[in-house]
Amino acid sequence: MKELIEAVVSLPVDERAIVADAVLRSLDAPESEIDRKWVQVAQRRLAEVRAGEIKPVPGEQVFAKVWKRFET
Repeated sequence: MKELIEAVVSLPVDERAIVADAVLRSLDAPESEIDRKWVQVAQRRLAEVRAGEIKPVPGEQVFAKVWKRFET
């Protein structure tokens, strides 16, 4: 099991996303219209990133911005 996890973690991020999606689908297959819409959005966004149309933002920056916005 450890070897499998290490192999997956060593994959490029887009391939890890595909593996993660496949594993999650095996646990709870999407059935609703909302799930299908989210898949379409995710596929469109991935295509935009690959085409260089948009630049991904590191998660650390996103969360820092969120935390700053909600500081009291």
